[in-house]
Amino acid sequence: MNLSRLPLPLLYIRLTLDRSHRMHIPAYDLRIHYRDFAYQNSRRLRMANPNISEATAKTFAELLSGPIVDIHVGSDENKRSWSLHRNLLCHHSDYFAEVFPEDAKKKSGHQLDLPEDDPGGFELLVKWLYQGRIDDVSDMPVERKWDYATACQKLYVLCERFNISQLKNVAMDQYRKGIHQAGLVPDPEEIKPIYDKAAPGSPFRKLVIRIAARQIMDPDQDKDAQSYRSCFEGNPDFAVDLVNAIREGAGGKLFADPTEDGDCEYHEHENGASCESKETQVNGIVRGRGPKGKDKGKQRASDANILSDATE
Repeated sequence: MNLSRLPLPLLYIRLTLDRSHRMHIPAYDLRIHYRDFAYQNSRRLRMANPNISEATAKTFAELLSGPIVDIHVGSDENKRSWSLHRNLLCHHSDYFAEVFPEDAKKKSGHQLDLPEDDPGGFELLVKWLYQGRIDDVSDMPVERKWDYATACQKLYVLCERFNISQLKNVAMDQYRKGIHQAGLVPDPEEIKPIYDKAAPGSPFRKLVIRIAARQIMDPDQDKDAQSYRSCFEGNPDFAVDLVNAIREGAGGKLFADPTEDGDCEYHEHENGASCESKETQVNGIVRGRGPKGKDKGKQRASDANILSDATE
């Protein structure tokens, strides 16, 4: 095969495979990376390996052999611990390959503490590692759907850090399906930590921003921008993303020109009260000034300037 005729990204993958073959790397430790040369300074990414349910008998045996490592997740009374196969962890994530080198069993660094993470999300990760799947929220009773969706959001955060894209997409689908079937959406207090923990440009950020925008735009909801004030604090990106999402959701529909009609909407007086401004102006003539001469023109120009300043 003429490698010089391959597209650049494929050429990069092919060379990695050939080098791995010559080095006789075990199937469980085969790491295929790619880079999209269409973009300047694109970073090196790892392609997803098949999960354990798709592995051959030989690979299955290799994945469940070798050193065992300990991972502690959460803190205080919520802390939980797992003893897991290093080969299986490294099969799916370079993160674990760096944390647990091949001689991890001989060193003191054969454990990992994740005090800031959620044990419920990590439990789903362990299930997927050893079974190749997680439960489908559609099969759960309604009262469990919200909690399971929340756990899937925690799982997504872990997958982003560990760069396990295959499971990350599954977690996203289960979260969206779970909150839809539960008939619930996250409150601003729940959206803020989700947005803050998600990486910039993350699909999960896009999701929660669109949820917030839809809540604000929905006439049947009591949410407005004020409801999300806590999300704005210390995070201007949230405000920018929210405004852009509302603009996108409006579908190009333009609201009424604020410089036309609706005069009293921009006045200070009680609703239904007789408007002094309208009473003192008749056909553009202000009481106390004559309809003739330069005074008339000057007054109209002045009015126009005030209006312009108020809408800038």
